[in-house]
Amino acid sequence: MMPFPRCFSFLAAASLGIFSFFIVSSFAEKAPYKSFAKDARTAPSSGFYDYIIVGGGTAGCPLAATLSVSAKVLLLERGGLPYDNPNVTHIDGFPATLSDTSSTSAAQLFVSTDGVFNHRARVLGGGSAINAGFYTRASSEYVNEMGWEPRLVEESYAWVERKVAFRPVVKAWQAAVRDGLLEAGVSPYRGTTYAHLHGTKIGGSIFDENGYRHTAADLLEYADPANITVYLHAVAHQILIKTSPGQKPKAYGVFFRDSKGERHMAYLNNGPMNEVIVSAGALGSPQLLLLSGIGPAPELTAHGLRVILDHPLVGHGMSDNPMNAVLVPSPRPVELSLIEVVGITDVGSYVEAASGSLDLAWLRRTAQDFAKAVNQTLQTFTMPINQTIPEATGVPELYQNPGVQAGVILEKIMGPFSTGFLELQSRDPNDNPRVTFNYFQDPRDLQRCVQGMEIIKRVVESRPFSPFRYPFTSFQSLMNMMLAVPNNLRIKHFTAAYSMEQFCLDTVMTIWHYHGGCQVDRVVDHDYRVLGMDALRVIDGSTFYSSPGTNPQATVMMLGRYMGQKILQERNAR
Repeated sequence: MMPFPRCFSFLAAASLGIFSFFIVSSFAEKAPYKSFAKDARTAPSSGFYDYIIVGGGTAGCPLAATLSVSAKVLLLERGGLPYDNPNVTHIDGFPATLSDTSSTSAAQLFVSTDGVFNHRARVLGGGSAINAGFYTRASSEYVNEMGWEPRLVEESYAWVERKVAFRPVVKAWQAAVRDGLLEAGVSPYRGTTYAHLHGTKIGGSIFDENGYRHTAADLLEYADPANITVYLHAVAHQILIKTSPGQKPKAYGVFFRDSKGERHMAYLNNGPMNEVIVSAGALGSPQLLLLSGIGPAPELTAHGLRVILDHPLVGHGMSDNPMNAVLVPSPRPVELSLIEVVGITDVGSYVEAASGSLDLAWLRRTAQDFAKAVNQTLQTFTMPINQTIPEATGVPELYQNPGVQAGVILEKIMGPFSTGFLELQSRDPNDNPRVTFNYFQDPRDLQRCVQGMEIIKRVVESRPFSPFRYPFTSFQSLMNMMLAVPNNLRIKHFTAAYSMEQFCLDTVMTIWHYHGGCQVDRVVDHDYRVLGMDALRVIDGSTFYSSPGTNPQATVMMLGRYMGQKILQERNAR
């Protein structure tokens, strides 16, 4: 029998969820939210709210929608709506979104000090508006490690999935990868499921059957329009904090600017439960804390910032799951697909795939544009003199063919073990912070990469995959081709053509699953309150020690809903 306190807590949460569903269903507004999503230029010079949420991303949108049921909420988003950008709204536009280096791009380019291209979302919906769309839950072990309540987690996932999750129709390329994984020993086959289970499975997608993307912004359809305001193109510059002798510093508002640079102040209403909540992501959340005087005192002082709270671990514990891949030209047409199939291996590596028509010349130009945008020079790889590649997969031929049918098979390291740090580059919140991820610094991550690449090799050489591989194509030739693709700014070594360890080091890429910087028990407590502060929380992936599942977006959206419910329970109990 369930103990009375737990039973009461569960019944209270369930009742609140049911009540919220019916109330919100009565007043819900469909996207693009004309009544409450407004350009920040229309914002008053000052306003008052119960909750001010900075960051309309993967966590911020479900959090704001949930809190709006019982409180007055302001959501500040530095980007615009996703609904008027066809590159964001449809699967066809995924590459174009990531290659856009303009100042208004939904995917803001940054390059880590490790020399790896990365992107930071700048759009309502956050990373869910620019990613490859894979939807899968965290493992039950992860939920337990985080100390979350399993029943409320389940309810929160289901709440998210009613709006944004779909089950893909698996076509030929993805089916070949699936069957190749099974032949390679990544078993058992788990079918189609959102659950995190070892073996090979089909996951979910936030792209529907027509290829249209459904982002965390869609979760604002649950919001009460009378209680929520969303300001777009609103860049938060500083959390406003009161300090009094003998008391904790207390957040009381946010200073932000609109696209014209005009100043606006958002203040908290009086009340012990009202809070500022930062949900600006693994880069934005620690950056805003630092800009607000919360962080390592020496760093703050070096930038001329007043030290409100010496918090040495803000910006530390940064991780990005390293990704390595091979490009596989196909002798037959392949469908346009992003991530659908995943092999959750026993070696600490996840194997996934995507496919479509590829223009390598465009890819090289894009890499050159990236390098130019950050004032860097691309490193190139020169093939050893005696190394040959089958003509069908030769790099020169591919670079001259604008419509190569191809797929990519990749592996992502779980965890990872390697960690780095984030520092301010300037006091301008529009500038990306300087980030070091220390890819493969821990040798266990490098070992996992090698083992993951060996699994990819077995998939490529498997019988089910053979229709999508040119005859006599060797895995060695595919490695060489990948070394010729300018996928990062790292030096390419000749030995990488023969050493899998060096190949992993030289061709490492991001899979956009970076996390850390405001971790639980280091920067925030288990209720996501900033340690040493009052009326300030951080709720997003910056609080994670490791990336949940094979893709974190489902869990980050769940966390927004989950913590919204928890906060409302506290509020309504007062």
